[in-house]
Amino acid sequence: MTPDNLLTTEIPEKFKDVESGEIRVDALLKSYKELEKKLSQGSTINYDAPYSIDDYCIDCEHGLFQPDSDINQRLFEKGLTNDQLQEVYNLAAEKMVPMIIELANEFQADREVEKLINHFGGAEKWKEVSRQLLAFGQNNLPPEVLNNLSSSFDGVLALERMMKSEEPGGFKREKTISSSTMNENDLTSMMRDPRYWKTKDPSFVAKVTDGFSKLYGDQS
Repeated sequence: MTPDNLLTTEIPEKFKDVESGEIRVDALLKSYKELEKKLSQGSTINYDAPYSIDDYCIDCEHGLFQPDSDINQRLFEKGLTNDQLQEVYNLAAEKMVPMIIELANEFQADREVEKLINHFGGAEKWKEVSRQLLAFGQNNLPPEVLNNLSSSFDGVLALERMMKSEEPGGFKREKTISSSTMNENDLTSMMRDPRYWKTKDPSFVAKVTDGFSKLYGDQS
């Protein structure tokens, strides 16, 4: 074996061309510069760390987000191994994302309440209407249906129409429902769908709300 062949066999596969087997000088140079940078910064070398951020292999099969090159670069400069960086992403999915979703839901809830206050003509009027709606819902609807309807602007308006349909002179719920109209069980089942309570898909929520409106009668 010649010295050249011996040198080539000792070079890691990542620095060789897949087809020709020749040494990739650009990859070697890049790794050398990264190593030189770490040494110049006086950092402790972690020999389990990758040669470059391109060597990280992060699993984000949960679909909540994808690996970010800027984050990878910053943590690469800190000497994180692939397993350590993976744990950072795992913690983000486990802790940070649910927190962000909760904050977003709280913000959306505040916006919905603001819309209802404006719709009913002020905070005091909304307070009285909400009291009436709650009493009506508790007496006439399953808890999960009431909870889901009261969580959105359109749902509250549908609940109001239901309440008015029970008042003297209001529209009464149809005793005979056509085959094309969903019944209360159908709608309750739809409200358990993640598209309604989790992702709040606008078209799906509108379909549920419209179903309740048709079931109880719409005065608008």
